[in-house]
Amino acid sequence: MAQEFAKAMKVNLSRRDGFLEGENVIVTWCVGHLVTMSYPEAYDESLKKWALNTLPFIPEEYKYEVIPGVKKQFDIVSNLLNRPDVDTIYVCTDSGREGEYIYRLVEQQAGVKGKERRRVWIDSQTEEEILRGIKEAKELSQYDNLCDAAYLRAKEDYLMGINFSRVLTLKYGYNVKNYLKKDRAVISVGRVMTCVLGMVVNREREIRSFEKTPFYRVVGSFSIPGQEENAKNFEGEWRATEGSAWFESPLLYKENGFKKKETALEMIEKLGMQLPDAVPAEGYAETVLEKCEKKKEQKNPPLLYNLAELQNDCSKMFKISPDETLRIAQELYEKKLTTYPRTDARVLSSAVAKEIHKNIGGLQKYTPLAEYAAEVMASGSYKQIAKSRYVNDKQITDHYAIVPTGQGFGALQSLSETARKVYQVIARRFLSIFYPPAVYQKAALTMLVKSAVLPNGERFYASFKVLMEEGYFKVAQPGSAGKRENAGQETKGADAGSAPEGENAEKNAAENEDVKCDAAFLEALSKLRKGSCVNLHSMAIKEGETSPPKRYNSGTLILAMENAGQLIEDEELRAQIKGSGIGTSATRAEILKKLVTIEYLALNKKTQIITPTQMGEMINDVVSASIKPLLNPALTASWEKGLAGVAQGTITSEEYMGKLRDFVSRRTNIVKQLNNQSVLFRQFEETSRFYQKNK
Repeated sequence: MAQEFAKAMKVNLSRRDGFLEGENVIVTWCVGHLVTMSYPEAYDESLKKWALNTLPFIPEEYKYEVIPGVKKQFDIVSNLLNRPDVDTIYVCTDSGREGEYIYRLVEQQAGVKGKERRRVWIDSQTEEEILRGIKEAKELSQYDNLCDAAYLRAKEDYLMGINFSRVLTLKYGYNVKNYLKKDRAVISVGRVMTCVLGMVVNREREIRSFEKTPFYRVVGSFSIPGQEENAKNFEGEWRATEGSAWFESPLLYKENGFKKKETALEMIEKLGMQLPDAVPAEGYAETVLEKCEKKKEQKNPPLLYNLAELQNDCSKMFKISPDETLRIAQELYEKKLTTYPRTDARVLSSAVAKEIHKNIGGLQKYTPLAEYAAEVMASGSYKQIAKSRYVNDKQITDHYAIVPTGQGFGALQSLSETARKVYQVIARRFLSIFYPPAVYQKAALTMLVKSAVLPNGERFYASFKVLMEEGYFKVAQPGSAGKRENAGQETKGADAGSAPEGENAEKNAAENEDVKCDAAFLEALSKLRKGSCVNLHSMAIKEGETSPPKRYNSGTLILAMENAGQLIEDEELRAQIKGSGIGTSATRAEILKKLVTIEYLALNKKTQIITPTQMGEMINDVVSASIKPLLNPALTASWEKGLAGVAQGTITSEEYMGKLRDFVSRRTNIVKQLNNQSVLFRQFEETSRFYQKNK
């Protein structure tokens, strides 16, 4: 990164040990963090031994130290910052909270005084953006609130980690160690990671306790009169809407199924259908078309990628972990191909929108999508983008969405195949927003079936759609229009926790999905008029059963973290949800990786499915019995929201720190007084049966 800055400034710099130097410019670098918070023993050697009487540990002044492995680079940077001939420091660390923290710790540890300090804040590493960042660099003091939030985040993780991990290990570690027959057991606790562990354990327990419920749907096979030669039967599903003999009946499972097969059979018989084939009785009247609604429906291109959305899609498409997706996104950024990856925004800024033609124009040199980029440039559709939902300054905090820069194509050959695929996914999503919506023609039919026994009749419903204009599907996904259409479908159901679904997906039974059809069939439907006769050929009973909630995969867990514990799979709904998530875009993948590394969670690398381990479930029970608020996603998100408030200047550091000290000390002292090991042992026993290996 330092070399990119040096190149952009176009000055002659010679390589030295740990820095580059020219006549008026020095460029040096960190290697991640150079400075870290000191462990308790740095305050008092006696604190090295874990003991209940030394807790809670909350220092008045915090100590920091240079990380031993990078001391050489720290000394180089420190000496340069303090050199008498250096009068101005440009801070070019990552443009975010953690990047701010990395520099401020170095400055603090190096004791820098009396220098002018300016902050370079950029969204990509293109030469143009680097030069703009240097030219428009603001006083570093303008980022003091962000700095305060960064320090508080570190102190929060430190205090919760040190105090809660120690007090829980001292109180329950022996029990966990003995139960699992391990040599040792340290109970690792964190503000975010413990909450995420709880989310996965809760989901697993929901699955275990789920009881399948069978249900029986009645469907009819219909056709349009006059179409006998090219007879195309279509299916209509019965629903107990108002007017039905079973409206709001206790015999129903939801409105489109019965709890018992016998009830479904009884209804079929009452409609004059002969069993066992369930065909119309002799002289049976044709079914009447009660309603035929036709309309056009548009599907707009989705919003642009932020990191969480990209991690979720890459988990689904390429079966790679969020940690791997972030690594690739960072590589694409460093090779000038895309903009800054650690962003929560899914829109562009109005300033970027004015220059967006440069990004699109650059993509004309990217062979896989060159024709689409050229098409956008020729149409001029990008000129109207500033007035669209894809540009919104209010939805951007640090950075706008991840988009291609239109540069850096020389680096493509050096990328892995997966990284090239990820780049193409980002570029396709970006170009999509300059294309028109996809347009469907839809038709919804209501058929009324009457009989002597049921003179008011029962209603059957069918709906159809055909893709009339592919719009943005043209560029959104590779492959045929049909594949693009399927790829563009939105998942129905907002919360997988409250709307269970699985292989026997209940939603396929419970929801009236639109059936894809061809234009000729839709044309035939359009000629039908209210009161027309429709052929009824037979009826059948379709048996289904409810399915348990899905397990999280690495992508959906990242989305659930972003939405404070709710797995909101519907993209449009996610876009409407406002509020802080659990962790940040920069930290979520690392937290997930740590939970897998310490063996609290298990990750299936092929499927990316995440499940708890036995130890993970036991730790969850320990926390639940001692510091239960740590498992509450809403509370964990509120800490993150507080940090955002500090960064925005709406909450003072003192206010935040006061609440943090109170929470840590109060909860630590409560745990010290607990005596609930026997209760936990019974919970361990209950959990263990799910982890007994088959002999």
